[in-house]
Amino acid sequence: MATDPRYGALQLFIDGNWIDAGDRVTEDVVNPATGEAIGTLPHASAADLDAAAEAAASAFASWRRTPAYDRAKIIRKAADLLRERAERIATRLVLEQGKPITEARGEAFGAADIFDWTADEGRRTYGRIVPSRAPGMRWLVTKEPVGPVAAFTPWNVPVGISARKISAALATGCTMVIKPAEETPASVLELARALDDAGLPKGVLNVVYGVPAKVSEHLIAHPAIRKITFTGSTAVGKHIAALAAQAGVKRATMELGGHAPVLVFADADIELAVQTMVTAKYRNAGQVCMSPTRFYVHESVHDRFVDDFAKAAAAIKVGDGLDPATRMGPLANPRRVTAMEGFVADALDKGGVLKTGGERGSNRGNFYQPTVIANVPVTARAMNEEPFGPLALTAPFSSFDEVVEQANRLPYGLASYAFTGSTRTSAMLSDALEAGMVGINTAMISGTETPFGGVKESGYGSEGGIEGMEAYLVTKMISQA
Repeated sequence: MATDPRYGALQLFIDGNWIDAGDRVTEDVVNPATGEAIGTLPHASAADLDAAAEAAASAFASWRRTPAYDRAKIIRKAADLLRERAERIATRLVLEQGKPITEARGEAFGAADIFDWTADEGRRTYGRIVPSRAPGMRWLVTKEPVGPVAAFTPWNVPVGISARKISAALATGCTMVIKPAEETPASVLELARALDDAGLPKGVLNVVYGVPAKVSEHLIAHPAIRKITFTGSTAVGKHIAALAAQAGVKRATMELGGHAPVLVFADADIELAVQTMVTAKYRNAGQVCMSPTRFYVHESVHDRFVDDFAKAAAAIKVGDGLDPATRMGPLANPRRVTAMEGFVADALDKGGVLKTGGERGSNRGNFYQPTVIANVPVTARAMNEEPFGPLALTAPFSSFDEVVEQANRLPYGLASYAFTGSTRTSAMLSDALEAGMVGINTAMISGTETPFGGVKESGYGSEGGIEGMEAYLVTKMISQA
């Protein structure tokens, strides 16, 4: 069995029990910086999946009755443990996912913050009294946990995204079976371990792995499951949403793909725009659903912006995420490198001008250089399909209406960004941009306290903020005479 001593053993977590591979099917987990196996992941059998769903259903009966105050104490204790273990979590995250250690540490500490905030917010899932129309009658509106949840999370931000789903579900009184990505299992298991060590009752949280299609179909169809939450691509999200509907019109939250535009107006602070967007674009090697990709820059400042942006991108140190000097790590797998090569070749073939990057970073690992291509026509594939990699594309524009039309052109609507010195333009953009999150003169559009979600084919429902809590609650109206 291939293992890295820094990585640790991989297990399933079902009904409070840590389960080794035994005679189960397994797969290797690979370090994307080296291409070497670092651990062996067991796949849950059909019996394991049933056991996990049934454990969640059994635990729900008592967990929902546990006072929110007591649920919060457990989740906050787990948050403290995450902070104590942040370095270990970050190291394992880098080994399996590749992002720089500074980003991984931030994700670990961010998960602890999510746990803390959500734990307290779970104590504020208030109902209300509605004035009735009849004397002596009382109308009550209450909020109740929806029930056992099946959650599916991706490999790009495995700790942060899983922390949002787990903590919101548990804080509102739901139980959960979560299937994180098989590429990044160890870091998510650390969330479960912290909760287990904090005293979470058996069965409240269960963690399983396996062939994604088989696991999702099995869990979604299971009669114990009442809600589905999924973060991933639009194509897979459509399939998951259909399964949820077919399985009994089960509630679902879908956080899907994006293709974020950036609008840089003539009156923008170009230095601020470059610094902000270079950091945002190449964070996690561009493998972020809200990553800026389509840069529409006013024709009067286009060339200056492109030159400055390309210079900053070329200066980014690419390497193994465990090297403290690294500012961008590898892509998640060889498929992403191949995809990037295809997007770049097509953009150049369509007339785009390569300003920096455009090639693999080394012969070892899944590295690809930060890439900037200017004057890319609308017909290029990367202008229409989410590249999910370190690729920035630019195109000049001349008018407000023209650039808004381009920004809203695609069926995606997760994030949009803009830079302008005009308060009037800012107000107009706030209304005009079709996105669930809009950043004007900033890339900070996601926080523990704020809703995260998109419109159109970027999904429905929100995570984070009070909206993220509502996703795990049902509303009941009680008329009492």
